[in-house]
Amino acid sequence: MTDITVTVDDAHLRSIATVARELAARGMTVDRVLPAAGCIMGSVPARSGAAALRSVPGVVAVDPQIVLSVPVPDADVQ
Repeated sequence: MTDITVTVDDAHLRSIATVARELAARGMTVDRVLPAAGCIMGSVPARSGAAALRSVPGVVAVDPQIVLSVPVPDADVQ
């Protein structure tokens, strides 16, 4: 599975739950819906990718999730 973030346009923020249901119907596993941020987070099967999600009304972008990590305090500085 590939973790993704879907950005929803301003015109669809009030119906973001409907957008999330449509994304799920097209194969996305929806983990979180963030109405205030206009984002829907979840995952898609790696092989099918996110191409089918881009055609859902209200979807502005489908991007891979960025994972940030902070090294432990005792880690060597590079």
